[in-house]
Amino acid sequence: MFDRLMLSRFGAFAITAVVSLGCLAGDPSVSIQQTSEKATENPLPAIAIIIDDLGQQRAESLAVTRLPGPVACALLPHMPWGEMISDAAHASGKEVMLHLPLQAMETQRLSGIGEISLDNSREEVAQILEANLASVPHAEGINNHMGSLITRHPGHMEWLMEAISSNDDVFFVDSYTTASSVALGIAREHGIPAVRRHVFLDGEPGVENLEREFDRLIRLAKEQGYAVAIGHPYPDTTRFLESRLPRLEEYGVRLLPVRQLIELQAVTPEPDAVVSR
Repeated sequence: MFDRLMLSRFGAFAITAVVSLGCLAGDPSVSIQQTSEKATENPLPAIAIIIDDLGQQRAESLAVTRLPGPVACALLPHMPWGEMISDAAHASGKEVMLHLPLQAMETQRLSGIGEISLDNSREEVAQILEANLASVPHAEGINNHMGSLITRHPGHMEWLMEAISSNDDVFFVDSYTTASSVALGIAREHGIPAVRRHVFLDGEPGVENLEREFDRLIRLAKEQGYAVAIGHPYPDTTRFLESRLPRLEEYGVRLLPVRQLIELQAVTPEPDAVVSR
């Protein structure tokens, strides 16, 4: 545990150092460094929100790219609207992520095009990942779609994290679809900036559930210093976030890009996560 924590801290330090050097050279990423410094200095608890499953439906996905604040946009690979949605999210200043299909416990249930499964070899894992990343322009992070079977297998997670670490400065979010997942720990062992999901905003339908889970997200952030939520491009979820995100200061929290939250949590105890309700 100590070694993993030190790796996480070193990863956060290295990212900050690289960006700082770019700033000294006149790189426009100076604004990123300034924002990162503000994130560290701001005493308010932090949340990050990722919206999954983008790229399948045009209107619903575009609505997510218009949400206020740095809501991360996670796109499934090889989707009909993937390139357009990725471009729109990037143009709006939002992080673009690959929502990587991984094998679920229900082995007869495919997680989608571009799935990585236990049947894949080490070479195939790397090839599938690269093809998936190529289908999502601007991707700077990865989180898993399903994966309740394969994320508990250290061997395949080693192969996956090896492949991810070969891509410069890509972060990873364990969607934590099973409490048996080893993905987060292995990502950190490979020096990948990483965090896990703590709340599913819309695991159950209805506005009442959204309100309950959003309140839990804020409460957890206040208790632990930060928390990560995942939602989906459902109309109810988008409308709910449109109304709540501009009021975060009232709730005593702030919304950060995922990468900045990872830097922040590198020196913060890891809160417990809930797999699902």
